[in-house]
Amino acid sequence: MSLGFRRRRFVFRKWLLISIAILLLSAWFSGVALAGKVYMSMVTGSTGGTYYPIGEAIASLVNKYVPEVTIIVETGNASVANCNLIGRHEVEMAFAQNDVANWAYNGKYLFKNPLTNIRAIASLYPELIHLVALKSSKIETIYDLKGKRVAVGKPGSGTEIDVRLILKEAGLSYKDMIISYIGSGTAAQRMKDGQIDAFFYTVGCPARAIIDVASARDIVIVPFSDSFIKRVRKKYSWFTKSVIPAGTYRGQKVNVPTLSVMAMWIADSKEPADLIYKVIKGAFDHISEIYNVHPKAKFITLDSALDGVSVPLHEGAKRYYREKGMVK
Repeated sequence: MSLGFRRRRFVFRKWLLISIAILLLSAWFSGVALAGKVYMSMVTGSTGGTYYPIGEAIASLVNKYVPEVTIIVETGNASVANCNLIGRHEVEMAFAQNDVANWAYNGKYLFKNPLTNIRAIASLYPELIHLVALKSSKIETIYDLKGKRVAVGKPGSGTEIDVRLILKEAGLSYKDMIISYIGSGTAAQRMKDGQIDAFFYTVGCPARAIIDVASARDIVIVPFSDSFIKRVRKKYSWFTKSVIPAGTYRGQKVNVPTLSVMAMWIADSKEPADLIYKVIKGAFDHISEIYNVHPKAKFITLDSALDGVSVPLHEGAKRYYREKGMVK
């Protein structure tokens, strides 16, 4: 065999391997089927919140019961960022608050243009607005935040938008306090270090970040009054009244009334209906298997899967619910 022939064969094999690698990567990131397998990305939230463990649990069901599908769970930067990823067709599925998904679909608040490709797969569980404060800060109501060091979430996150609306209804603004735009994990660490007095977090409870700070410092979960909750709900219909049960966090001896939104599982409308049908069927037909993964998982039921849905259903999800007699 000539040296020239061996070199040409080497070059051919090299480019063949590169071509195969590119094809595999393309299939991985775009959700295109390859040899009967479909890879889908599900963007959730930070590891300190509820989205990520719930996302991993749901993905485990789909991966187990729908062998032709593999869901890759990714951390994310909360509801606004997740909606934008869906809007740009960069991921197949994500988690987002129902209020934020509605704003994205309609192009309101921080969304300049409507993201009309957002579709609902299911409502999952209520996300409660936590106002966490150091006990030493003497913050007992939302009005006591004036002059305090307060973390309001990452800019443009679902938590941060909720905070803006709630503070406005309380007659407060960011100018009335020392604001930090940081996520829950960083806020918890700064509270442990005594660098902030309070932080907001819209999340299913119990939340790991709050458990973490409560293990190191004496904290309070600040309640909202009934009259304040009524005012907010009258103005913003997506909020509901909820309670953080006594004993959820260390030192919390009483029920804490608060506001909540719904965590929602969303998808890109371009995803094939048959594929989304298989995904939701694989999850909801076996949903009780994940109830021991996280306390919030027990709220995920077929009976409540359409509660608070704020954008159109994906055609694949609609087909599943139609089979269950839940939609016409």
